[in-house]
Amino acid sequence: MSRKKELSPELKAECDAAKALFVSKKNALGLTQASLAAEADISAAAVAMYLNGTNPLNAKFASVLSRLLGIPVERFSKRLAREISGMTSVAEAPSASTLSAADMVRQMLDKQGKGLTDTARRRLMAAAEADDAGGAIEIDYYRPGVVGDEVWIAHYDVRAAMGGGQIPHDYPEMLQDVRVSPQHLREMGVEFKEHFHLKMVTGWGQSMAPTIKHRDPLLVDISIREFVGDGIYMFSWEGHLYIKRLQWLGDEQIRMISDNDRHPPQTIRADETFIQARVLLVWNAQLV
Repeated sequence: MSRKKELSPELKAECDAAKALFVSKKNALGLTQASLAAEADISAAAVAMYLNGTNPLNAKFASVLSRLLGIPVERFSKRLAREISGMTSVAEAPSASTLSAADMVRQMLDKQGKGLTDTARRRLMAAAEADDAGGAIEIDYYRPGVVGDEVWIAHYDVRAAMGGGQIPHDYPEMLQDVRVSPQHLREMGVEFKEHFHLKMVTGWGQSMAPTIKHRDPLLVDISIREFVGDGIYMFSWEGHLYIKRLQWLGDEQIRMISDNDRHPPQTIRADETFIQARVLLVWNAQLV
């Protein structure tokens, strides 16, 4: 029997977000996987395969989950939110060929332009009206704040200690989401390959102050699982989870450094240090 192909990181992230939202709300709403299965007209095993990331989410399951949890589909899948929106609007929407550029931009702004400033709205409409008059319409979809740029980043209750270390949870529970613009993050100097590699965690302790204060939310890149240069990392060592500055010493040794004198530097072995993520940003706008 051939092994089932693993989901792509994007599809797996959708499943993880859906599961976290379900877990966080099921008790208050009196939901179980069995009741979710009944509502979706599928088996409980199929529900488990969606939530555990074995099978990708689809529009039908996403719609049922959204209705039962009372949250928009885009909270866990912008891909399916767009698909569902297209399915529900195609019947009543006029043919694109009958719409002017201004009409199309106006529809776009009505559906997705709530985050735009009045100036940005006026510029888009002016460009569209110029196109209708025979000019050229040019929209740069990669500018900060333009429609479709924002993404949800999961915030996990993983108390990585900035001190003596803390035993990590086996199953971190998502507490809240943070909505950000990847383009804006890059303009701030945050470097990352894909936004779905980004997570939010909370630092715990005082040893990294003033760089990171107690309970500061931190933006981390979970795709970085090895030492890639001096910096601040989230890592496990001797069974405890830390957020500390790491410096390579050579000969398979790493210096573990606090940002104040509460904890003296320690030399630890690279083969006993398991990096979980690299810290990219303290959520008080301090780059690290």
